[in-house]
Amino acid sequence: MRETTDILVIGGGPGGLACATLLAQKGAKVVLVERKAVIGPKVCAGGITWGGLLNHVPPSLIERGFPEQHIITRRQRVVVAEKNPIIATVSRLRLGQWMADQGREAGVTLLIRTRAQSLGKNQAVLETRDGKRVIIRYDHLVGADGANSLVRRFLGLPASAMGIGLNCMLPGRHPRMEWHLHTALFGSGYGWIFPHADAVSLGVYGDINNLTAPVLKKRLMSWSEAQGFRLDPAAIRAGLINFDYRGVRFDRTWLVGDAAGLASGLTGEGIYPALVSGQAVARMILDPADPATELMRLVKKQRQHRRLVALAGKQRHFCSLLMEVLVMFLRLKILDFHALEMTE
Repeated sequence: MRETTDILVIGGGPGGLACATLLAQKGAKVVLVERKAVIGPKVCAGGITWGGLLNHVPPSLIERGFPEQHIITRRQRVVVAEKNPIIATVSRLRLGQWMADQGREAGVTLLIRTRAQSLGKNQAVLETRDGKRVIIRYDHLVGADGANSLVRRFLGLPASAMGIGLNCMLPGRHPRMEWHLHTALFGSGYGWIFPHADAVSLGVYGDINNLTAPVLKKRLMSWSEAQGFRLDPAAIRAGLINFDYRGVRFDRTWLVGDAAGLASGLTGEGIYPALVSGQAVARMILDPADPATELMRLVKKQRQHRRLVALAGKQRHFCSLLMEVLVMFLRLKILDFHALEMTE
């Protein structure tokens, strides 16, 4: 079978869907390919920030909002409080399904459980859910296929700056949103307790160059037990986070979100960068003269986060000192919590 489209988007996460939907709304013919059977689920704490995505999703998607953030180190416990929710939690499944519906309404052709087998100049070979082989020709290719991006590999781009997140969802309710900066366990990363509607996300994030997945999993289990939670090792899910940014445009091939390496190396925040880059790439495809101002601000913040990670990773004692100073600055209100977000 042979097909043609204006834009082929590989990956049905927030970045791919945001890009595809905006393009389709402007009249482009868009095909989006997603290898999973269901759009939405991903290893993710499900936190979205007030300055980022929180104002751009329907209230029905918000599970819980938190105007207070509890930040714990070995020497300090700080509560950052504001009038509005600083961070809220969403279900990645429900968010993905809502964005997929927006895409379908705009006219995006969504091919679920379809895998890109190979990429070539202006065409891709796909395998559909029923095993059929489809050759699809395109004018533009958008890689929104995550940290292990096939499109990024097709471009020959390495991904040497990577983080890893481990997450487990437990039934029940928890009153506080907590960040645990325990450098002896997590290096420049952190442990989190993010309450959802009727469940709690427990997880850890760390730099994979300094912490392997098996080590981080053991530390997650011991740390969570100390917080009063007992995890089933089989229920823990792991995912890579790419923060090795090297650009979004490569002639008529584009990268967004994790595929572009636009996640935060400091916090692992990825939903907002995916949305911003997805929409920015759509606008640049439609108008090559578009200045991509919001994307440039995002790249600036992402590079700041990456420099902090590199600085903290040089030696453990300095990392601990850096974390304590950052939290002290938060406590004294010298540093705004929002400075640690990917938004300006």
